[in-house]
Amino acid sequence: MKKPLAIFDIDGTIFRSSLALELYSFLVQEGIFSQKAWSEIEKKREKWLNREGGYDKYVSGVVAAYEKEIRGIKKSEIIRASRTMLRRHKLRQYRFSRNLLSRVKGKYHTIGISGSPLEVVREYNKALGFEKIYGTEWGTDEKGRYTGAAIHVPPRYKKELITRYVESHNLNLKGSIGIGDTEDDIGFLELVQEPIAFNPNFELATYAKKKGWKVVVERKDMIYEFKPKKVKFLHV
Repeated sequence: MKKPLAIFDIDGTIFRSSLALELYSFLVQEGIFSQKAWSEIEKKREKWLNREGGYDKYVSGVVAAYEKEIRGIKKSEIIRASRTMLRRHKLRQYRFSRNLLSRVKGKYHTIGISGSPLEVVREYNKALGFEKIYGTEWGTDEKGRYTGAAIHVPPRYKKELITRYVESHNLNLKGSIGIGDTEDDIGFLELVQEPIAFNPNFELATYAKKKGWKVVVERKDMIYEFKPKKVKFLHV
């Protein structure tokens, strides 16, 4: 009998930040990435913290800067930096999603999806133990240096990614679970039998309300679990 499927977004759903953000910050500290580019990212971060700018703009700024800064850097340097950074940050996990992953391990076929660089996702998975992971893949030349070109970006087509995986491994979605935190996760959440919107942004919360999906919010030392039929969501 085949195991059911459990699909987890990683950044902001298990990891209490973005792996890409933490890796970028560490690379700046190590002098591998420039301080100038980080200063521009910090401005976007301040706007987000002050409710003057969106989180999406903040993250997209990191991705754009990473694309420029990664050119010419050896892949081995990013792997080393990922390992070192994660020694400090790998335990920064949400309790709900961490406990959910712990419960389904061995009983479900587990998949983790992240938009962060695949190198850091692979290192992080040593602590998580997903059977299959996806992360953004950056191209390298014959010397193992990055070209700055992204050759595989999972967040852009998560639904298609999971659909192909299910078909190629002759799986089915009976009894499946999925958990994510933004509208980027709607695609695979629509596929599973038990979708969970975890600490959702406005777009995902609104969609979850429309579909009657479970919403889970982890705040301080409390976890709130509800079906949002009569809940009013306010966009800040």
